[in-house]
Amino acid sequence: MLKLLQTAENWLRHPTVAKMMSFGIIGVANAIIDFGVFSISYQALGIPIVPANVMAWLVAVSCSYVMNTMITFRAESGRVLRWKDYFVFAASGFLGMVVNTATLLVLSKVMPVYAAKIGAIFTAFIVNFAMSHFVVFRAKPRG
Repeated sequence: MLKLLQTAENWLRHPTVAKMMSFGIIGVANAIIDFGVFSISYQALGIPIVPANVMAWLVAVSCSYVMNTMITFRAESGRVLRWKDYFVFAASGFLGMVVNTATLLVLSKVMPVYAAKIGAIFTAFIVNFAMSHFVVFRAKPRG
């Protein structure tokens, strides 16, 4: 049992795992923001499903950029917010938004819209982490 705990502790200390966990925690906050903006837009304002989802994504991606720059990828970003980096982050997140919207549309045919939205958020998490880790905030080559 002690060996198992030591293995788990070592695994959790791996830089990529730590980043993924931080990205996930920030992702939960952004999922709440995304879900809230989507709900207000879709239900309270009567905006159709796709525009409501895109608006929610725009707000969430902006919050995500700030939090990930300051926390998850602080070493790579120097904790400096830059317009260029924001646009690269948002552009890479666009793929996540497309996956999110496609998943939402498909799942909303077979389940309630809000359950589909939750499934879409989880699907986009995988795409967004990969894009952030390997494209936006990748370590700069030494040399």
